[in-house]
Amino acid sequence: MIDSSPRPLTPEAAKDLQRLLGAEIGPGLSEDELDGVEARFGVRFAADHRVFLAAGLPHGAREWPDWRHGDPEDLRERLSRPVEGVLFDVTHNGFWYPGWGPRPTGAPDALRIARTALAAVPRLVPVYGHRYLPGTPGESGHPVLSVHQSDIIRYGDDLADYVRHEFTGRPNDQPGTGPGTRPDTGPTGRSRARATVRFWSTIVEGCPETAFTTPHDPCATTPAEAVEHLRMLALEQLIGRRVHDDQMVQAGLVALALGVEAPSLPPLAGLPGDEYGRAGALFGQVLTELGLAPAPPADGTALPAESARWELARWWLRLIVTGSAAPATGGGAIAHDSWGPLGRPEALRPLVDLVDAWESTGHGPRTGTASAIVAEARRLLAGPWPPHAD
Repeated sequence: MIDSSPRPLTPEAAKDLQRLLGAEIGPGLSEDELDGVEARFGVRFAADHRVFLAAGLPHGAREWPDWRHGDPEDLRERLSRPVEGVLFDVTHNGFWYPGWGPRPTGAPDALRIARTALAAVPRLVPVYGHRYLPGTPGESGHPVLSVHQSDIIRYGDDLADYVRHEFTGRPNDQPGTGPGTRPDTGPTGRSRARATVRFWSTIVEGCPETAFTTPHDPCATTPAEAVEHLRMLALEQLIGRRVHDDQMVQAGLVALALGVEAPSLPPLAGLPGDEYGRAGALFGQVLTELGLAPAPPADGTALPAESARWELARWWLRLIVTGSAAPATGGGAIAHDSWGPLGRPEALRPLVDLVDAWESTGHGPRTGTASAIVAEARRLLAGPWPPHAD
């Protein structure tokens, strides 16, 4: 995200945005009501969020927080969800933010340090479902963030941009966001959003130590499947996802066991735990030896990330169907790393909507939604690829 001069949201523009929502719009919150909400819940609305809520209060669906008549406990849970989700990943998924210093060996100490650090970062305030705006008073132009535990992505350069993306599928009406342009970038391919808040902005920008990865089991049963697994890991690296050292070693071990031949494969597969730091270099050598390393086009243009994302989306669908990746993990990878960069194709929207529904239910029962994600993955795989909207 780069610095820019955000345009303040006007009441008239806010009302125009609310006409796009397809929601019931009640009377806006008065200044006294907005001040009361901030005092009651210990939050501050960003300036454009405050203008938006003063223009009208969307309601009629649970995804919209009801700041006037909503259940206080529900609103507190929504407000606490971003921090509690990160802490869940600290405890259960090995997440650690490098700015917190070395991770303690004991889980209770790690959780204590993370909780203390997160208490000092700006709070995120829900806009719709698990889409949030940083709560910093007097400021406009914050990016809207989609937050699911430590998987945090930008869903709009600012509030107006987000509404157009989420509810119309169109980018904001500014240069560089026309057909064929990624909806989250400007005319140079760079985002117009600003890195505005501590911690959350760093996660969104893809700090290498915290980049999202795709946990899955390397369940190849043939040499061809093992080679495909190696190639898919290479494509994940290409689009900026993190591939852990142990994933590279395990993929190499499976390939070696299935008879794949490459000079660097035995050293990669046989790396002891205290030498996993060499995995990246050996993995790169294996890719080169097998002819899998992505190479830049001859004309010097950018690597073909769009093709990589479509290939990865199909692979993640296969992992969902075979049970090698949890439905929400594979579906989340598609929703967060393919759908937006590919221009939000309508053919993937049903899957993305299911992932959104799964992520919005907290940590409660999700069996029905998980089964629906698997069914949608099967449907997509059975059709043409890349899929097209009917």
